[in-house]
Amino acid sequence: MLVPLTRQTFEQLIPVIATGPQYAYIWGKSADVLKRLLISVVALTVISLLGKALGDGAQAIKLIVNITAGMYWLWAPVYWASLRNAAYRRLPYCGFWRGQVLQVFITEEPIRKEETVNPQGELVIIENYERKVNVEVGDREGFRATIQAPIKKIYKAIAPGQVAELIIFSRQSDLSRIDKISDLYLPTQNFWIGEYPYLRRDIFREIRRELG
Repeated sequence: MLVPLTRQTFEQLIPVIATGPQYAYIWGKSADVLKRLLISVVALTVISLLGKALGDGAQAIKLIVNITAGMYWLWAPVYWASLRNAAYRRLPYCGFWRGQVLQVFITEEPIRKEETVNPQGELVIIENYERKVNVEVGDREGFRATIQAPIKKIYKAIAPGQVAELIIFSRQSDLSRIDKISDLYLPTQNFWIGEYPYLRRDIFREIRRELG
C-alpha cells in the first residue's frame, strides 16, 4: 500500500528545525560532547588572538562571535540535525507506505578506523565494528528496502510477516522512483527502527490513524 501525501503534511513530518529526538541523537555520548567542547575552546582561543591583532573596534560583533563559538557544543546538534532534515526536504514528494517484514539479519559494520604504532614502530590500522540489525521490508508491488539500526534487546521481537510502515520520498510525483526512506515503524510491536529519527512521530501516527 502506497498513499501519496500533500506537501503540507510532508513539511510537518520533516521539520526545518531539529526535533527533541533528533537533537538527542546528534547530542551523542560523552565523547561526542567532549569533542564539541574542545572545538568551542579552540574557536574561542583563535577568536581571542584575532581580536588582539585587530584592536578594540567592533566590540558588539566580537561579543556575538564569542558567544556563538563558546556555545557551539550546545547548538551544534540543532545545526547538524537540521542539515539532515534539509536533505530530505529538498525532495518534492512523499508517500505513506505499508508492507511487511521479509527477513531480519545481523551484520557487523565498521564505524571508525584508528591508526596506532606497534612496538616495532610499524603503523597499524585498527577497525572498530558495531553489530547492527537489518530489517528487509517489501510489498506485493515489488518494493524492497532494508533498514539498519544498532542492536537493541527489543528488536528480538521482530519477525517476518509483521506489518511494516514508513515514509518514502521521491522526485517523481507518482512516487515511481524512491530516492529516500524514513525510519521504520512496526505497529504490532509499537517501536521504531532506524539510524536516525527523521520523522515527527506524532504526525506519523495521526496519518496512519486517518488512513486506517
